Amino acid sequence: MTAYDPDMKPMRILFGSAHPYFPQMYGGAQSSTHELVTRLRARGHDVAVLAGLTGDGWLGLRARVLLKLTRQGYVRDDSLGYPVFRAWFADQLAQRVVSDFNADVAIFQSRLPVAMAQAIDRDKTRTFIYLRNVETVDLGGRLSAATKTGFIANSHFTANRFAETDGVTAHVIHPMVEAATYRVTSSRQNVTFINPHPNKGVDVALQLAAACPDVPFVFVRGWGLTADQETHLQTHLAQLPNVTLRPATTDMRSVYKDARIVLAPSQWEEAFGRIAAEAQVSGIPVIASAIGGLPEAVGDGGILLPADAPIADWATALRHLWHDATEYEAVSNRALAHAQRDEMIPERQIDRLLDILRTPQQSVAQDGGTLRV
Repeated sequence: MTAYDPDMKPMRILFGSAHPYFPQMYGGAQSSTHELVTRLRARGHDVAVLAGLTGDGWLGLRARVLLKLTRQGYVRDDSLGYPVFRAWFADQLAQRVVSDFNADVAIFQSRLPVAMAQAIDRDKTRTFIYLRNVETVDLGGRLSAATKTGFIANSHFTANRFAETDGVTAHVIHPMVEAATYRVTSSRQNVTFINPHPNKGVDVALQLAAACPDVPFVFVRGWGLTADQETHLQTHLAQLPNVTLRPATTDMRSVYKDARIVLAPSQWEEAFGRIAAEAQVSGIPVIASAIGGLPEAVGDGGILLPADAPIADWATALRHLWHDATEYEAVSNRALAHAQRDEMIPERQIDRLLDILRTPQQSVAQDGGTLRV
């Protein structure tokens, strides 16, 4: 890894996705991107974000007005402290925004990254796709069609999956987690389950709460639910007095401040499992499904079970960690150590990312690599 050189020429870097961005959409990809942008800007680089747009809230209303007035296809928002270019169909505006921002490097991710990469002049702008999930329907094309493009993945699981399916080699840089944003001294009073959605294992969480009526649970809203999903959730919560449902929040310290255990019983292939990394910053153990990238995120700082394990097995694991103080302390210490591993140190992640962005394109596309810092 090349040592940071403050005299090296700053770059103009654009992150792009067809998904909405803060404050219209909150998720792991948005959080990781924001923290990357903040760190890169602190190093002197000019960094911006291209994102999808919804008509919701004041931002959506403002955008509708400005889009009619300017007719340039996107609106610029600087409320986050850096430029965010928002468009109804961000993939269709990729070339215009890359050109207007005069980007040296474009990093596309999450939603339609292949389509966005193909839309720009990759001879003029160095182009990368940051693979943050393994749902191929989100890519907007086959990775093999993204010529003159480098690849980065958020986990070894993600990198290995696309090596198998698309024959591409990706560098691995785990999602950035700024410890100070998440660190708490927890009162350790509840089991916290974030995002009560079917993909995240809401039925496992509901059944587990029913099997452990003496243990307090807190469910924190995340993704939007369909009407049927909301009815399903509310019907079961009405029978579970030990579960408190809280609204979604951007202040994750308010979520983790009372957590003794974080529950992540995902039923789909998480590419990484950011909430595990966030919780472990404070030494909070995680009980999770051994699926996708979650084993990488949890490491030995928690308990992993098969996604389809019987509820009795989940309950046994939870009760063991909840009631055995000695075991809890040991797992808590391992969780904290796992959060402090080299691969999760933000400055080293930025060093590695900059090395990748500056590597000659042919080398990036063919050689790939993993984060070894």
